[in-house]
Amino acid sequence: MEADAVSEGGAMAEERPPRLVDYFVVAGLAGSGGAVPEETGGPEPGGPLRPPRPADPITDVAIIARALGEEVPQGYTCIQTSASGHPLELSAGLLGGSQPTICYRRGRDKPPLVELGVLYEGKEHPKPGFQVLETTPYSHSANLAPPGPGHPRTYLTYRRAAEGAGLHALGITDLCLILPSKGEGTPHTYCRLPRNLNPGMWGPAVYLCYKVGLAKANTLVYEAELLGRYPEQDNEAFPLPESVPVFCLPMGATIECWPAQTKYPVPVFSTFVLTGAAGDKVYGAALQFYEAFPRARLSERQARALGLLSAVERGRALGGRAVRSRRAVAVLSRWPAFSAFHAFLTFLYRYSVSGPHRLPLEAHISHFMHNVPFPSPQRPRILVQMSPYDNLLLCQPVSSPLPLSGASFLQLLQSLGPELAVTLLLAVLTEHKLLVHSLRPDLLTSVCEALVSMIFPLHWQCPYIPLCPLVLADVLSAPVPFIVGIHSSYFDLHDPPADVICVDLDTNTLFQTEEKKLLLPRTLPRRPYKVLLNTLTTLHQQLDQTYTRPEEEASLEFLLTDYEAVCGRRARLEREVQGAFLRFMACLLKGYRAFLRPLTQAPSESARDVENLFFLQGFLKSRERSSHKFYAQLLHTQMFSQFIEECSFGSSRHAALEFFDSCVDKVHPEQEKPEPVPLVELEEPSGSELTVFITPPEEPIVAEGSESTPLYCYDGFPELRAELFESPQEQPGLSPAPGPSRSAPSSPAPRRTKQEMKVAQRVAQKSAAVPELWARCLLGHCYGLWFLCLPAYVQSSSSRVRALHTAYQVLRQMESRKVVLPDEVCYRVLMQLCSHYGEPVLSVRVMLDMRRAGIVPNTITYGYYNKAVLESKWPSGTTGGRLRWAKLRNVVLGAAQFRQPLRERRQQEQALRGARSSQPVIEALGVLEPQGSPLSWHDGSLSDVSLASEDPAPGGSPGGTGMTLSAHSAEALDGLGGQAPKAGKRQDAVGTPRRGIGARLQQLLTPSRRSPASRAPPPELPSDLSLPARRSPMDSLLRPRERPGSTASESSTSLGSEWDLSENSLSSLSIQRSSERLSDTPGLSQPPPVEILLSSCSLCRACDSLVYDEEIMAGWAPDDSNLNTTCPFCSRPFVPLLSVQTLDSRPRDLHNPPTSVGAGNKDAPLPGGPGPVLSDRRLCLALDDSSVCNGDAESVPRRVEGGAWAYLSPLVLRKELESLVENEGSEVLALPELPAAHPILFWNLLWYFQRLRLPSTLPGLILAAGDGAPSAQAPSLPSEPAAVQVRLLWDVLTPEPDSCPPLYVLWKAHSQIPHRVAWPGTAPAPLSSLTLLEAVLLHVGFNEVHKAVALLLDMLGPPPGGLHLQRSIYREILFLTMAALGKDHVDIAAFDKKYKAAFNKLASSLGKEELRRRRAQMPSPKAIDCRKCFGAPLEC
Repeated sequence: MEADAVSEGGAMAEERPPRLVDYFVVAGLAGSGGAVPEETGGPEPGGPLRPPRPADPITDVAIIARALGEEVPQGYTCIQTSASGHPLELSAGLLGGSQPTICYRRGRDKPPLVELGVLYEGKEHPKPGFQVLETTPYSHSANLAPPGPGHPRTYLTYRRAAEGAGLHALGITDLCLILPSKGEGTPHTYCRLPRNLNPGMWGPAVYLCYKVGLAKANTLVYEAELLGRYPEQDNEAFPLPESVPVFCLPMGATIECWPAQTKYPVPVFSTFVLTGAAGDKVYGAALQFYEAFPRARLSERQARALGLLSAVERGRALGGRAVRSRRAVAVLSRWPAFSAFHAFLTFLYRYSVSGPHRLPLEAHISHFMHNVPFPSPQRPRILVQMSPYDNLLLCQPVSSPLPLSGASFLQLLQSLGPELAVTLLLAVLTEHKLLVHSLRPDLLTSVCEALVSMIFPLHWQCPYIPLCPLVLADVLSAPVPFIVGIHSSYFDLHDPPADVICVDLDTNTLFQTEEKKLLLPRTLPRRPYKVLLNTLTTLHQQLDQTYTRPEEEASLEFLLTDYEAVCGRRARLEREVQGAFLRFMACLLKGYRAFLRPLTQAPSESARDVENLFFLQGFLKSRERSSHKFYAQLLHTQMFSQFIEECSFGSSRHAALEFFDSCVDKVHPEQEKPEPVPLVELEEPSGSELTVFITPPEEPIVAEGSESTPLYCYDGFPELRAELFESPQEQPGLSPAPGPSRSAPSSPAPRRTKQEMKVAQRVAQKSAAVPELWARCLLGHCYGLWFLCLPAYVQSSSSRVRALHTAYQVLRQMESRKVVLPDEVCYRVLMQLCSHYGEPVLSVRVMLDMRRAGIVPNTITYGYYNKAVLESKWPSGTTGGRLRWAKLRNVVLGAAQFRQPLRERRQQEQALRGARSSQPVIEALGVLEPQGSPLSWHDGSLSDVSLASEDPAPGGSPGGTGMTLSAHSAEALDGLGGQAPKAGKRQDAVGTPRRGIGARLQQLLTPSRRSPASRAPPPELPSDLSLPARRSPMDSLLRPRERPGSTASESSTSLGSEWDLSENSLSSLSIQRSSERLSDTPGLSQPPPVEILLSSCSLCRACDSLVYDEEIMAGWAPDDSNLNTTCPFCSRPFVPLLSVQTLDSRPRDLHNPPTSVGAGNKDAPLPGGPGPVLSDRRLCLALDDSSVCNGDAESVPRRVEGGAWAYLSPLVLRKELESLVENEGSEVLALPELPAAHPILFWNLLWYFQRLRLPSTLPGLILAAGDGAPSAQAPSLPSEPAAVQVRLLWDVLTPEPDSCPPLYVLWKAHSQIPHRVAWPGTAPAPLSSLTLLEAVLLHVGFNEVHKAVALLLDMLGPPPGGLHLQRSIYREILFLTMAALGKDHVDIAAFDKKYKAAFNKLASSLGKEELRRRRAQMPSPKAIDCRKCFGAPLEC
């Protein structure tokens, strides 16, 4: 893996990253030259704080044999009783026993003892570094065991501190013996040896305990104060806390007296955490060190207390003494980068004790704070060069959905062991008082952070101080639960509180009194507890195998060979330990979401109570009975109440809570083993890592011949001088300009969380293998795109409440179409907008629809829903007029349903009259469904779907309007619902049943066989339904050179029988709307001001083949970053294009309005006049072309603009749209600048919204952008006349210059039907023959598709010598059939079945591979499912 190095100035020019360090602090004893005050630190629990005067450490230990007459050596102390005062005798008075006794000596003449042990001779070897105490001071055997066979010889072993360790080396300060048979336990802060000193059969068991501490004499303790800081001004978002100095020196600022020749100890590194009022954490790291202290600042009393004056001769100073004081430097940050802080503070300390230097210390401090950022995905590795010999490396933390903290689960497991770790988990879950103490201050923070992190997703709500200073130890007397870490020397002055559980990290022991006993671990859920304990035991064994001592890690051989491997193993073990606790918590709260109680009515004062938000008793009864006592305590803790409130109303931790919900779904509490798939899935790092180098501060340039710059020498850490700090260098463009967010009401809702993106990506990958699922996956993302634009749509709408109800209807439409949504963003956006615009009742309906659809809302959606219900203004009452009108509406609905069977028995004339009398009342009450689906709630009644506003014909018989629509609506309802209403002779007189293409061809080619009834003239069609008559497919099959005189009458006779209401044309009444431009109202005959043509048909340059929309969808990869699709013919990837052509007919001069469309077209029908007869086949088939229907006349000049942009998959488009909304806000989707600023997003969104017939503001933005409007226009509602018409085309907009015209274009040319564009290329002679086109159509009509395919294959010839068409054989035949019969008269699903049968039939002779090579195969099942799922086919 190569690292790309860049400089700081070039790589960070985009935006200013967050700083790594916010404050630098110096803490210590206040006063630069004045006298030190007499008073010491503040009072402590149990009395005022006294200067600590512990005894000298133990330097020697000995065994004496009393039975052999040995006496206690001089200076030694003999242990004769147990810890409780019971007499001791190791040999238990046996004959021949030596009566061994343990003695010890204190002093400072040699390094102290640091560890003791017991050795059974012959069973083990001494540990490395230990010495065996084999003889007494009088040269007798020091065996502690009684004599005799079967008793192993038992010796004491000890380990001494290294030479030159100094006064501050840890050592054994006390010894004691305990008798467990007398009820004695290990004293607090003592370490107990596991071996029995009396292993014989006689006498009680005796165990040796020792205490390790820091024995210091001649010390004065004061409260630490702030000596210096940088910067001097507080950050508004993060002011410097006043208590920082006492956390930097938790044991106080001390003055100590040392022997003159004593070496300075190694600086001590410690960490701490400060918690703000909002729960945010600030991490601190401090380095404590000693400096020389002048004697002149001490009073006589202080000098005598330090041992500087003689106690016998008053006032005489003693020689050979040195006075030292303790000071600390610290940094504060929002990031727990403790290793980097340690390296930086150590560099500063070494810089202050070395020299001289050319740069002041302040220059290094300011340079580090201003120029070192926290690692980010753009800067994953940062190498900081502090000096030619000192550097540090910052790496981006592992991307994890868990909160970032300073926890170390390995140190927790290593210090406590598996069983004690589980016990502490139980204590934290039941909110006990925990006091964690150790002699290593840097260990306290990491372990305490692990304690509060292992209960995720619960958040500790009580006092939390990982490193508590002695001056703040009053918190131990608080009557509330807490987690506090403190230095073990606190217990040299005070006893542990009675109701506190003490955890000693140095001795791996837990100390608790009888007053506050913990629950036993067996009260936890049995199987999850067993799995957790077994997992921790296994990981603890692996941890022991990978442990290396600090001195080994510092060796050069370790750094060169084993560093990366050992660090990698530790990181893996860290994640596994954390994952074990996460699995236990997921099993503990399994199924909790089923017991959440959503708000469904106007909120009250107790709406936020846990009892109203969560069914506590139901959840408790769902748990196993043996754990009820534990759950009863857990459910009444503060952190569980806070957890339920966060789940109910949302919080800043919504992403983490959503991740926990995914973990809950993965775990199985009934299993005896953990799941094989880890719960925490880490993101894979990128292939190349970017490393940013931070150079040291520049030294001043010295001119030639001039004197050298002044040198900086320090005797200790200096006082900070403001003039020596470097000012930050602000570069233009580094930090983004502050400003309010442009997002609609609240920005988090439209965005998906990382967890939702991962789940969507996983679902897309699984769906890609199943054709039907892949189409539904793309459709779900398309609806997600529309709901992302919903805030802008609602905000731009004139009636926002109506827009919200429109969105709700879209949701209902999705449910009816069984759209599989990849996430809950659609519901969440609508709920959030309901909250913003005060529609809580609609939000409740959305929630009920979610539950009805089987969707369990996640944490984020559930939080937005409850917020909408809680914060919105509810209606004042429910007994008003709205409820009464609803009741009346239901009554009328019921009456209409009861009357429906009666209307079926009447004659059609009476039924129409009854419908006219009842429908105005129903319409006034809002009973009828929207116009887009007028047949949705009826059950096949002919009168219900007739046009009641039309008057009947004279004489009592129905006119053409009501008669025709009722009859054919009956046919449609017969095909949809399976019911066949009887129409009798009326149906025979109006039309005949639907027939196949072959039957129609046969009837057309043999007109003499028609029955006399078919020759009767049909009733006159109304003008608003004239379009199906003009689109009759019969006349299109006549040869252009034939003009029989009887065509008009015969074709007109068959017109009524051939009006096709298939599933494609029945979904809406768009036929009526499209025909209004050619009839009735003269104003509607004008073309729209702007017409937009869109086509996704793209050319694969590798094989020169056109790939169509459904094939492009099928070839997309389930990746939200891949723009390529796969060509179905050559299987090569390419980027599809979305072609756009804008036809603008708006006059440039507003004073000259455009002329009428009919003025320049002599063949156009007159407004209100009869439609064209079928004998004029050119005009009749021209009406099927949308360009003529839309008024594309030569008299109206149009400005044509075109372009092509990348056609994006809904997955890719959604990711880009979310990025745009996150950066620029939702309002950008309603600005007129959107088409020009983001054309790819705009045209892709317009394509998908028009494809799914979804309302949007996008068409209005085109007019607004052209007019230079300052703001977005209101969205065009479906009932309003559209000023912008958008047409979605199946074929290419602009053909290639040298391409061959397709067959359907050649057919239109032979039929004298104008096409959208003039084809630039010429067709070869075999293809341009009309005989070939008619032969293909006849084969298709007679259900002989295989002959049509074979005919075209023979005509084209085998590749590569044959003719090459950009379209496949399937497309050529399909488009030719649609051009001849009309799009609305071709059932593509039936055509696909016939073509598939033809392909299989030809494959038996030619072979499937040969047919695929000649591009005769039909689209893949995935492509066909995409076409079905996205609705009706597009225009050609």
